[in-house]
Amino acid sequence: MSNEITGSALLIVWHSRTGAAEAAARQAYDSAQAIRKELGESHNVYLKRACDVTPEDMLEAGAYLFCAPENLASLSGQMKECLDRLYYPVLHRIEGRIFSVIITAGSDGEGALRQLRRICSGWRLNERVPGIILNMRSDTEAAILAPKTLSEAQRQQAGQIGATLFALL
Repeated sequence: MSNEITGSALLIVWHSRTGAAEAAARQAYDSAQAIRKELGESHNVYLKRACDVTPEDMLEAGAYLFCAPENLASLSGQMKECLDRLYYPVLHRIEGRIFSVIITAGSDGEGALRQLRRICSGWRLNERVPGIILNMRSDTEAAILAPKTLSEAQRQQAGQIGATLFALL
């Protein structure tokens, strides 16, 4: 199999339970679109729910951003199911492409970040833009289940990742 990168799009894949991961994905998307317009680029940017991503979407993309919450010290089930479903259909076909990760977490996030990085290492993806954890500081049941919004600093971090991934295409 060739390691040649043929994808020409940024694919932002998200799953969210309380809104934080979706907000991060949308901010990254908006920032990537702004760079696309500013540079007059022909590359595309796609924002897709994890449950809607197909192997063809993965093959079209040259860069990926995965945005998901951490649930009980691991990736949310829907993001994990997405990656399980896509893993073998694209194995050996996306090697060398770039990725990053945004994990939203109530307190830690390291388990989900580690899990996603391990899956991406199996695909032989390149984390050219270091992943981040957006800590939502949720430590009670009510706070964990409540709808979330990102701080301005968190929105900027998410936007920077989206813009940078797009610029690297």
